[in-house]
Amino acid sequence: MNNPGETQSQSRAVAVWLLLCCALVFVMVVLGGFTRLTGSGLSMVDWRPLTGWLPPFTDVEWQRAFEMYQQSPEFEKVNSHMDVHAFKDIFWLEFLHRLLGRTIAIVFLLPCVFFFATGRIAAAEWPKYLLMFILGGLQAALGWYMVASGLVDVPHVSQYRLTAHLVAAFLIYAYMFWVAMSLLFPAVGGNRHAWYGKSLALTIMTSVTIISGGFVAGLKAGKIYNTFPMMGDYWVPPGTMALQPFWRNFFDNATTAQLDHRILAISTLIAVIAFWVHARNSDLPDRSRPAVNALLHTTALQVALGITTLIMAVPVILGVLHQAVAMVLFTVSLYILHSLRRCSSVRT
Repeated sequence: MNNPGETQSQSRAVAVWLLLCCALVFVMVVLGGFTRLTGSGLSMVDWRPLTGWLPPFTDVEWQRAFEMYQQSPEFEKVNSHMDVHAFKDIFWLEFLHRLLGRTIAIVFLLPCVFFFATGRIAAAEWPKYLLMFILGGLQAALGWYMVASGLVDVPHVSQYRLTAHLVAAFLIYAYMFWVAMSLLFPAVGGNRHAWYGKSLALTIMTSVTIISGGFVAGLKAGKIYNTFPMMGDYWVPPGTMALQPFWRNFFDNATTAQLDHRILAISTLIAVIAFWVHARNSDLPDRSRPAVNALLHTTALQVALGITTLIMAVPVILGVLHQAVAMVLFTVSLYILHSLRRCSSVRT
């Protein structure tokens, strides 16, 4: 039977492994944004999940891959000027994105089997980790489902599928991060802190804002109305509710998607400022306080990045940074939420 010190050490090892997987998922999301913004995401027109580890090596293999790409609508309607050498530039980014996905699967699976076999993960906890692995596999399939939407007629992926792919990545990340935090900071009794509900509401608000950003990206809505705070000469531009039924505007209308994202982003900033002001004088757990400060700083940085990215019509580097900081902000929100889940003090 393990003594408490050994058990704590084993839990820490599992938590470190999960946080490593979280870091890789973080990189995966950032690389995915870079791939999308550079127009590289549709360069690989087939999906070989088990045999696609190696890229083309010979001129013949490169030519074969290029000929497959030439049959795609993106080549026919956007990149018909491209030769095989230019094709390599966009191919490598998508290949690295998929290779990283396969690497994450290995980094997750092999230590997981080891931890199962050595009893570092108790049998009662196995379903959590099996679910993580299943979700990872489904995410890979969802990624191809997204890419496939851009290989038929229109050389752009569906904004619905792109947003679903992004949300799934955040969910997997959140699940692994939460389990890791629970291993590092196990609940020892007590009740939910009085601020848990407020923190949960703020996390949901942040998540909804990120989801709206997925639709902005999928509709390329950042390429229009590159002014702030007004959208051109308007606070609410014409055509905001041009589609019928009206709910389609929130998902299919680029103007509405950008307006929604602006409103949600500013609303989130205001909510975070209010949260920070009141939380400073509250009886928060010690590990919550620096995270609350980080929440304010990260939100302010994210809004500033978003405005700058919009005004400059989404340059690649700023677009990637905006997506990366969104994930940092999401992480800080989760950390605060976790820190308030079980506390010996619940005073406000």
